[in-house]
Amino acid sequence: MFGFRPDGKRVRDIDPIQLIIPHIMRHRHDSQNSTDMELPCEPFDDFIKEELAQGNGQYTYMHIVLASMVRTLAQFPRINRFIMNGRIYQHNTIQISFVVKKGMSADSPETTVKLNFTGLESIDQVREKVNAAIEANSHMEANNGTDKLVRLITFTPNIIIAFLVGTIKFLDRHGILPKAVIDVSPFHTSAFLTNMKSIKGPSIFHHLYDFGTTGVFISMGKESVVPVVSGGQIVKGKRMPFHVVMDERFCDGFYWACALRTIKMMLANPASLKKPLEALTEDVMVHDSHSFRKRNR
Repeated sequence: MFGFRPDGKRVRDIDPIQLIIPHIMRHRHDSQNSTDMELPCEPFDDFIKEELAQGNGQYTYMHIVLASMVRTLAQFPRINRFIMNGRIYQHNTIQISFVVKKGMSADSPETTVKLNFTGLESIDQVREKVNAAIEANSHMEANNGTDKLVRLITFTPNIIIAFLVGTIKFLDRHGILPKAVIDVSPFHTSAFLTNMKSIKGPSIFHHLYDFGTTGVFISMGKESVVPVVSGGQIVKGKRMPFHVVMDERFCDGFYWACALRTIKMMLANPASLKKPLEALTEDVMVHDSHSFRKRNR
């Protein structure tokens, strides 16, 4: 309440135009920009083959994409922000949410997983966390904190569900939603990844949720063979569609462009993710907020 939240720090010392934008565009659904890329799959395939040949285990496209997301959020902290009740916040940590399907059939249930990262992780450490989460949640009988909370709410009649969800939204908007609920909510996260490739589906432009704190949604789709130009000739190339939807309100377009260029470079060279990041990039605007308060007392 009064600008304080258990999952983020208030960002204050920023340009006036950025302070007023959340009051002009009050919702994420009218503040989202989107872009798409066609990523060459050869770097993915070469990295996976080389690591397997060296006895380093199996990697997937999802491991590479998720590790690049964590690294980009660590190096560009302003995209690890969110808007709530007209205020801009910096996430306390890096979190990625994704859906786990419990079986490859139309009738199989699914659940959502949220993983916490420091931002310093290597791709090996990211893979270990992802594999452990998938293993723990892919069984039919598995129930994580998200499943239990949803079951508790939906056990009631529809009118009570509407009241409870509305109450949760109100508490969240005013910063008084209990941390225990935020911790199990997949919607309170730095970014969401949807792996359409795993179900052989096309990549999509996924909307941002108004509920929660997600400001970035990334989708990876089924790869295909297309004609590409290489060495002045048209040859066959394998490409994966990659779509990004982002909340434009908490940092400028140039900053977003730099972040997107960086993640594209990482995906073109997955081996660069083998070493842990030595240090996080600080969001100086968050630290400057202390001096801002002193100046404005």
